[in-house]
Amino acid sequence: MSQTASYTPQRVSFIKKLRLKIFRLFRLHYGPSLLLYNGFGNEISCIIYGHALSLSPLPRKTYRNFFVYNSIALLRLFMVRPLKEAKVKLQWENNTYETVTESDGFFRFEWRPAQQLKPGTFNVTAVLMARHSETIVLASVEAQVLIPSSTNFAFISDIDDTFLISHSSNLKKRLFVLLTENARSRRPFEGAVQHYRLLHGADDTPANGNAFFYVSSSEWNLYNYIREFVRVNKLPDGIFLLNQLKTFSKLFSTGQSNHSGKFTRIVKIIEAYPMQKFVLLGDDSQKDPDIYASIVQHFPGKIYCVYIRRVHTPEKPQVREKQKLIEEAGVLFYYFAHSDEAIRHSEDIGLIRKI
Repeated sequence: MSQTASYTPQRVSFIKKLRLKIFRLFRLHYGPSLLLYNGFGNEISCIIYGHALSLSPLPRKTYRNFFVYNSIALLRLFMVRPLKEAKVKLQWENNTYETVTESDGFFRFEWRPAQQLKPGTFNVTAVLMARHSETIVLASVEAQVLIPSSTNFAFISDIDDTFLISHSSNLKKRLFVLLTENARSRRPFEGAVQHYRLLHGADDTPANGNAFFYVSSSEWNLYNYIREFVRVNKLPDGIFLLNQLKTFSKLFSTGQSNHSGKFTRIVKIIEAYPMQKFVLLGDDSQKDPDIYASIVQHFPGKIYCVYIRRVHTPEKPQVREKQKLIEEAGVLFYYFAHSDEAIRHSEDIGLIRKI
């Protein structure tokens, strides 16, 4: 005869208290919360993304060069529980827009402001509403929407192994770096920061100088991690478009997701700026040459140059095949091992002034 487990109120209360203690130990917020990532747009339209969660990590307060501490901090980023079919409202000036989250808690807003926007950054607020209520707010968060200045070029860059040493093609090495280092201890490739700052221009604010968009197969879980790395290393600030949020059970496949979504995100950026020329920066560790070749074919006349960092030695023949396709489309291509080579090339083709 089968038996059904029964729990007394005291037992349930004990389990709940234990769970809450574990959440506090790992500095996890147990309750509704919103994540809103800085968005982008042009003078007539805007777009912004976010997630609704019922379990989320609190922001990291301290950084220590101790691998156990770093490992726990990284694991926390994947201790998330999405809120599906949650109602989210966006407040922009005097208008309110509404949407419902997807199964992974993801939401997006695309809207047209009543008046044309000038270049700059604009504050926006998102609120998570209680189910079956138009007045009860469970969580709120603010972010910014960037309207870049009209410049000669805008830049779309990969992250891992393009400027951040990551070992993306080797899952064991990638996980080792993620678990033992932190956003402040990890290092960029030598010369990469100088190259990016020269490409961006003299002004460090994203609304001035050339706009930067960082598009990666890394998950949204790493958004604040990557932004901290960019801040600490004084790379150009910009807009970050990352990959689908992952829960803890999928941690050990981080950065290995289908890369087709990266193509879609790049398309979204280029379509937002029909009068803008773009430069694409990536590496040969995964699919950047293939994706960028497809982008060049998809947007004739829109791409000025493609940069691919050579992470592998010797160079990959497949990259040279993509180079031929890209150059046949009238787009410049440069396959380089060291950033000082890329800087000289950027000088030669007029992207930056000679230094």
